[in-house]
Amino acid sequence: MKDNSPIENVAKLARIEITEQEKDFLGGQLAKIIDYVDKLKAVNVDGVLPLRGLHSDAPVLRDDQAHVSGLSRDILENAPAAEGNYFKVPPVIE
Repeated sequence: MKDNSPIENVAKLARIEITEQEKDFLGGQLAKIIDYVDKLKAVNVDGVLPLRGLHSDAPVLRDDQAHVSGLSRDILENAPAAEGNYFKVPPVIE
């Protein structure tokens, strides 16, 4: 018989009820996870620098330059009402 006490403890902390069948299933899943972590612990990582992402450390950014897009005119043409360069809306405060 498997020891389901870690599963029961987690279920108690999470305040959920699980069946015996779920305990067995989750116990098997937890055992697989622990076995995998044990395999990772056995890997020699001496001299390997930590990896924080798949991209280089240098940011790939463009210069921030303002330019006129002309979209405001197109956007305002689709508005139900506009006045100058602004949307015209009904008053919300009297």
